[in-house]
Amino acid sequence: MMKNLLGTNLITQIGILVHDVEKTAQAYADFFGVEKPEIYMTDVLEKSQAVYKGEPMPARAKQAFFDFGQLQIELMEPDHNPSTWRDELNTNGEGPHHIAFTIEGMNEKITLMEQKGMKLIQKGEYPGGRYAYLDTFDQLKVMIELLENDKE
Repeated sequence: MMKNLLGTNLITQIGILVHDVEKTAQAYADFFGVEKPEIYMTDVLEKSQAVYKGEPMPARAKQAFFDFGQLQIELMEPDHNPSTWRDELNTNGEGPHHIAFTIEGMNEKITLMEQKGMKLIQKGEYPGGRYAYLDTFDQLKVMIELLENDKE
């Protein structure tokens, strides 16, 4: 049996790209019978240290998060600067962007995945951790996001 590259099979998040996060968040809230979550804006480049295709990335996105036990739904409305979010929304329209796994050892996991032909597309920091998107479309038909939270 092959070794699990990520050290987990637990999907923690599904990311969905939208044109209007306020409207879509309300639709999800109504559908699930829950309160509409707060809308957040990703950090500016100086805080996020975001990199897209090897270059500093000033792009930002509005986000809304719905927590359902172990699985979180993330709605993302990107600004118009280049990013994986904007490129995917422009190319494929609204809909699924990624599935995410919470992992430990971000750099090691990125290296292992790149050795399997899964290229790092975008990465950055968020309060309490870091993220990385890898182009896994050829192999898995969906983008994978790695999330690594700081130890408390």
